[in-house]
Amino acid sequence: MRHTEFWARMDHALGASYSRSWASSFVMQELGGRTAQEAIDAGEPPKHVWAVVWRTLELPATQK
Repeated sequence: MRHTEFWARMDHALGASYSRSWASSFVMQELGGRTAQEAIDAGEPPKHVWAVVWRTLELPATQK
């Protein structure tokens, strides 16, 4: 998964106006106590970060 696809999925799940804010403020233990943005910036693969976001938000399987 490319970064652009990750952000497109975030926008779809949370809305374009809220996704970046959420990604920068919501800390997830599954990402080592980091936000999605921090994990991406630290080099975590976007596919892994998306999987954690997907589980955290309890999104439907169609968005996996």
